[in-house]
Amino acid sequence: MENDRNIAVLIDADNVSEKYIKFILDEISNHGTPTYKRIYGDWTKSQMTSWKNVLLNYSITPIQQYSYTTGKNATDAALIIDAMDILYSSSVDGFCIVSSDSDFTKLAARLRESGMFVLGMGEKKTPPPFIAACEQFKYLEVLASVTTAPDSPAQQEARHQEGGKDGMASREKLIEAIQLIVDESSDDDGWVYMGEVGKKLNKRYPDFDTRNYGFTKLTPFISSLKRFEIQSRKTSNPNVVFKYIRNKDKK
Repeated sequence: MENDRNIAVLIDADNVSEKYIKFILDEISNHGTPTYKRIYGDWTKSQMTSWKNVLLNYSITPIQQYSYTTGKNATDAALIIDAMDILYSSSVDGFCIVSSDSDFTKLAARLRESGMFVLGMGEKKTPPPFIAACEQFKYLEVLASVTTAPDSPAQQEARHQEGGKDGMASREKLIEAIQLIVDESSDDDGWVYMGEVGKKLNKRYPDFDTRNYGFTKLTPFISSLKRFEIQSRKTSNPNVVFKYIRNKDKK
C-alpha cells in the first residue's frame, strides 16, 4: 500500500522556510512513513537560527555543509550524495525532496529510474523541470493555506481563477486532460472509475492537487468543472461507495 512506504525526507534549508515544516511532515504522512529526516545547510550562518529552533521538536537531523567557495552550492552536493547513498542502501521505497531549486531535477529523475517514488515539495517559484521530474509535487504555500474548514463558494471561485498561475495547470487544460482520460479508459457506456482518472491525471500533471483549486477531494473538484457526469455505485459494504465519471457529451 502507498501509505506503507518508507520515505527518506531530504530538506534544502537554503531554499525552504522553517514555517512550512509542520505542513511538510503532515503531507508526507499521507504518502508513507519518514524513516530518514535530514536537513542540509551551513549551520554556522545566522540565517539558520530560525531552523535550529524547530529541529528538535520534529526530530530532524541537521547536516552541516560549509560553503567552501563563493557561488558554489555545497549544500546541494551534500544532499545529492546522501540521496544516492540511501538509494543504494535499499532501505527506503521513496524520497521526498524539499526545495524550490532546479538543481535537484537530475536527482529526482535518477531516483525514479531506480523505481523510487519521488515526492517533491517547494514554493510556487519552483522551476517546471524539477516539478516534472517528480512523481508528485506539492506547493508549500497551498499546504500551508489548507484548513479543516471548507472554502466558501466565493473562495473556491477565487482559487479557480488562480489555476494556471505559477506553473499550475489551468482549469481548461485539466478539463481537456480529463476528457481524454475518460475517452481512453472508459467502458462501452463511457464510464470510468474516478480513482483511475485521478491517478492518470497526476501522471500527466505531477503538481496536480485539488487543494490548489480550493477543494480537498477529487469528486467535488470535477463536479465544479460542469463538464462531466458523476455516478455513485453502492458496494456490498454500506460504508463504501465507488464514484464513476463520464463526459457529458457521451450518449
